Amino acid sequence: MSPPRPFRLGLTGSIAMGKSTTAQMFRDAGVPVWDADATVHRLYGAGGAAVGPVAAVAPQALRNKAINREILATLIRQDANLLHKIEAVVHPLVQADREAFLAAQTAPLVLLDIPLLFETGVGKTLDATLVVTAPPEVQRQRALERPGMTPERLDHILSRQLPDAEKRARADYILDTSQGLEAARAQVQTLLEQLG
Repeated sequence: MSPPRPFRLGLTGSIAMGKSTTAQMFRDAGVPVWDADATVHRLYGAGGAAVGPVAAVAPQALRNKAINREILATLIRQDANLLHKIEAVVHPLVQADREAFLAAQTAPLVLLDIPLLFETGVGKTLDATLVVTAPPEVQRQRALERPGMTPERLDHILSRQLPDAEKRARADYILDTSQGLEAARAQVQTLLEQLG
């Protein structure tokens, strides 16, 4: 008899809401985590499965046998149609990686860290969703402290993401990261106990 399928919890949140930090708290608690951003980095890296297909539609982004994400982001800002072509290539590769991760798991709970969880429809395929949130002023301050971030760039990123209020409305669980790391860690622990 095959082992029971793990409970699949999707994690998302807008930029600078504390999603990566929250994912690390789940890792620290022994929960296997699949990270969509890390998967894309690997696919875009030298020898990655996305390098050839992405270079075919955006040859300027190819540098040292890898896809340069900064150049690619600039090209996408200049040509709105390019994003759809890139997604058509990359999303199936990311999905295959996620499915391989899930097939290999024996833990009772796994976390899938997916920035565009609702936008891509992946949330519907999971057992539950968790949204990390913080007040807009906290989000903005955190984001603008990041190297290279400008108010204009932040506004562009936010325009491509579902509003935080809509994410919270769709979520099964909400974690407020505005009260500091220990408060967030306590919320993670409470959720693990509920799901346990």
